[in-house]
Amino acid sequence: MAAIHFRYFPVRPALTALALFSGFAASAEPMHGIAMYGEPALPADFDHLPYVNPDAPKGGRIVTGEVGSFDSLNPHILKGTVPWQLRFLAYESLMGRSWDEPFTLYCLICETVETSPERDWVEYTLRPEAKFSDGTPVTVEDVIWSFETLGTEGHPRYQGSYSRIESIEKTGEHSLRFTFNVADRELALIVGMRPILKKAQWEGKDFGSSGLDVIPITTAPYVVDSFEAGRYVSLKRNPDYWGKDVPFMKGQANLDEVRMEFFGDGTAMFEAFKAGLLNSNREFNSEKWESQYDFPAIESGEVVKSVIPHGRPSGMTGFVMNTRRPGFDDWRVREAMIQLFNFEYINETLTGGRQPRITSYFSNSELAMKPGPAAGRVEELLAPFADSLLPGTLDGYTLPEGDGSARNRSGLRKAMGLMEEAGYTVQDGVMMTPEGQPFQFDIVLPQGETEAGSMIDIYVQALERLGIKVRVDTVDSAQFNARSASFDFDMTWFRRGISLSPGNEQRLYWGSAAADQEGSRNLMGVKSPAVDALIEELLTATSREDFLAATHALDRVLTAGRYVIPTYEWNQSWIAHAKELTFAEPTPVYGDWIDWQPNAWWWDDKN
Repeated sequence: MAAIHFRYFPVRPALTALALFSGFAASAEPMHGIAMYGEPALPADFDHLPYVNPDAPKGGRIVTGEVGSFDSLNPHILKGTVPWQLRFLAYESLMGRSWDEPFTLYCLICETVETSPERDWVEYTLRPEAKFSDGTPVTVEDVIWSFETLGTEGHPRYQGSYSRIESIEKTGEHSLRFTFNVADRELALIVGMRPILKKAQWEGKDFGSSGLDVIPITTAPYVVDSFEAGRYVSLKRNPDYWGKDVPFMKGQANLDEVRMEFFGDGTAMFEAFKAGLLNSNREFNSEKWESQYDFPAIESGEVVKSVIPHGRPSGMTGFVMNTRRPGFDDWRVREAMIQLFNFEYINETLTGGRQPRITSYFSNSELAMKPGPAAGRVEELLAPFADSLLPGTLDGYTLPEGDGSARNRSGLRKAMGLMEEAGYTVQDGVMMTPEGQPFQFDIVLPQGETEAGSMIDIYVQALERLGIKVRVDTVDSAQFNARSASFDFDMTWFRRGISLSPGNEQRLYWGSAAADQEGSRNLMGVKSPAVDALIEELLTATSREDFLAATHALDRVLTAGRYVIPTYEWNQSWIAHAKELTFAEPTPVYGDWIDWQPNAWWWDDKN
């Protein structure tokens, strides 16, 4: 057997979210960075981030594949389908996020950041040398226009935080201050992460309707060089990038080209990788990683396999149920759907039983709820909502475990009992609703998600055994995005990543205000006073204990809500890549996250 170049990199000792609750600055003063809790880990005179190579050479390229298509280059609006990488690689913000700390930002476009102890305001001083890719300087007016435009015409994800800004005022030639109208300590960081756009580029243009007609002019090290709608996008490194010597960017943006190729399905994409058309590929199936990565390029050592663990929460991946639809508005029906999903058999069939299951929204981290009954501060936070909480929230909820057989008789019996309790009956082999109509629903899947499709193929058989008729509707990426945005589904494929410092994004994921807002990420339609209150507890916590308790309590309410049928947990990343593509170790606590690849990678011809 040919030797396989297999590399495994340990996570650096846990810099967990909760180790940073050491208190807050006693008074406002200009700083080089800001942390959600405590102080930034890196000092004011830091030279580079700990997980990059400050001496990395420039050159080379990375070519990755994506399943689906695109019809827009504007990632900041609701309209259109955009390569997801553009939001992170083609734009910069006032500050940059370190992936080696739970939630810490360091100055990028800004030179200093200053905030009050209460964080009811934050002030940024811009670097005079900051420039857009056309060579024009970044002005305070550009920053203010960016916030106003994104907050009023941009994607709904920007509108919530914008509504919490009381005022934005210019305080100097290079400085501006944001004043907030609510108590929310995270806002001082959120405004530091908003993309900065060039005001003059958009004069006379309809920002909310732009698609492929406007090539963005931004401050980022990468600019859109060429593209073909639905086929590829090529980003080239700007040789005149203004920020190459900024400490946050030192050792980042090393590759000359970042190219994304688009394919109709995962099989075609994998074949393109094997043929050398792509030079980096993430794998999400452990069985495939073990059994199908034995093609000639790996055997010769031209392609290597890297395993990258991480310390972040699992988040939630699975099949989400739309509680806006009849049937799924009843928790007993949702629990029945979970009972019918024979995870142990599916896992054995598709991955050889290698991948563990997600057990809650924050599993794989100390943010996860504890097993058994709620106690202490967690119980106190849940007590005001005790009468409205679903079974399992207070006394403990765990996912069902099948016996590994294809029939899953125990799950079928429990599901039938729950459906009967909810008023459903089986007549002539057909599950009937309490209103006397056949119970049937649609499952919407994005084209190219072959593994999700394989899981559903097995799942449908179990549903049919209970007399439930299901239609599986596989649609292209544009249709999938449109139907998700308008909540036009009964059940669909769902993935939400969660950081070590959950905050305002939780409102977008499962806050009541987002439940009926088109384009929001609250796909399940959660409207829960308990969820809303616990999110507020997260945002206003000033101690480690309160933050932990609020997260544990929120995890309980969401998990016992039975909104999603959870699937696999990925507690490590599998990346096969050209041997020349290199990264530093130790890897960050977030592991392979957002823009770590390609920003922290480089091309080494000596490998």
